Amino acid sequence: MALLTAITEQDARGLLAAYAVGPLETLQPLAAGSVNSNFSVQTGGAEGRRLFLRVYEERDRAGAEAETAMVERLAAAGVPSAPPVRRSDGGLVSELRGKPAALFVWRPGTIRCGAQVTPGDTRAVGQALARVHVAGGAEAREPSRFRYEGLCARLDRVARSGDARFAPAVPALRDALASAHESRPAGLPRGLIHGDLFRDNVLWSGDGTLVALLDFESASDGTFAYDLMVTVLAWCVGDDLDVERARAMREGYEQVRKLDDRERDALAAEGAFAALRFAVTRITDFGMRTVPGGSPPARDWRRFMMRFDKLQALGADGVRRALGA
Repeated sequence: MALLTAITEQDARGLLAAYAVGPLETLQPLAAGSVNSNFSVQTGGAEGRRLFLRVYEERDRAGAEAETAMVERLAAAGVPSAPPVRRSDGGLVSELRGKPAALFVWRPGTIRCGAQVTPGDTRAVGQALARVHVAGGAEAREPSRFRYEGLCARLDRVARSGDARFAPAVPALRDALASAHESRPAGLPRGLIHGDLFRDNVLWSGDGTLVALLDFESASDGTFAYDLMVTVLAWCVGDDLDVERARAMREGYEQVRKLDDRERDALAAEGAFAALRFAVTRITDFGMRTVPGGSPPARDWRRFMMRFDKLQALGADGVRRALGA
């Protein structure tokens, strides 16, 4: 969980002066996210409301402007999301302590724990993901930060670290990643993908309605089948693949956007690459940031190696049958 930039109430008041949202009442840091610093802001007066404030820790101003504008367009196209709030001068991005910052509409809701997830939930998530893919058709797309070459560079960093907890796993991970990369078919339908639609990036209302998709930080160019399998692995695997949840997700997705036969045949290959992507980044972004002998990382890379192994055991036909595709 990230809170990399601490801000004061004076900082928040200065930022809010650029928006027609009322004066600051309360500012509360949020223990959420792994990349950016996030805050809850309550304003008062006639315009008073609760807002979400993000300080971008990795993106520059141009990147923050591109992301917020994209989320605004997706929301206008019917993607359930939390759109940005425009400044009084029409801009979307401000500056706090030398970093880009943006305000977003606050969407009240809760995050599902794994034990609460139902096939109805995964159907709704599949529908929402497909809406991103359809609505994002005209979006300019950045290359993913998690392409094969970038993941290899991360493994190089792990190897150089000499960290006894992770470095010994690098040769096997490197071989598996190369094989998975080579197995991905060329020419699959692609466009804007979310890339990180895990349970903590979806909000639900008390009556079970999906309220919003959050955190488009990893949105990029990519194949739709890969994005669907990222989401299947995030929502439909506990100790094993939950076939009922996975089929419901695929069915919900296809209620909005149909998969073609190439995509159906590629689900296992795209899923294998997705599983390795998250195994590697959980080492570099979580595991290596912990102290040897201390508390274990919040996100264990081995959970995604388990997912990779299960996909390998099922094979292309088995994955397709499991998803009813």
